[in-house]
Amino acid sequence: MLLAGDINPGIARLQLGRWVKSGRIYQLRRGLYALAPPYKKKQPHPFLVANRLQRCPYVSLQPALAFYGMIPEIVNITVSITTGRPERLTTPLGIYELWHVKTALLFGYKMISLGGQSALIATPEKALLDLIYFQPDSASTLFLQSLRLQNLNRFAPILLKKQAERFASPKMFWAVEVFCSITPKRRPSLSGFMKDYLASADS
Repeated sequence: MLLAGDINPGIARLQLGRWVKSGRIYQLRRGLYALAPPYKKKQPHPFLVANRLQRCPYVSLQPALAFYGMIPEIVNITVSITTGRPERLTTPLGIYELWHVKTALLFGYKMISLGGQSALIATPEKALLDLIYFQPDSASTLFLQSLRLQNLNRFAPILLKKQAERFASPKMFWAVEVFCSITPKRRPSLSGFMKDYLASADS
């Protein structure tokens, strides 16, 4: 969207095209631009850019876990969850992937300050659950150990349980059970809701 006042939109788009060609601005996608150096005063945070690529996405999976210091890896691709179409965008400001979910799974995120900027980012619990949801064979000890999760005190076990329930998937419940079994000090009482769910699934 371009707010051009009384300027003819066609003329404004033509000028934007000239600025892109001259290197003054970057075109991140149709209708979305960013100032190029040396014209920009501050580099936009990758998470802020990710939030602008589609309507209502939030950053999740490994990028969110790395942001919270919960995995040791440096993540070079910013992954967002969206109800829009899945896509991968390579821009001058980084590589961005958008992964599709149904509307019922668009929860568990909040606006977080990023040093003068802000972006919608999954909670630690939802970032882990989104990762488990999308990865095959993820409800296993081997997969969860391979993540090398750290700073586990940032996980709220009860919130993890409640958010897992909203997926209504045995895979997600088993993954939480496995996660809690390898982090016993963080273990909530899960057996009850596991039994209730499995009983309702059989009925």
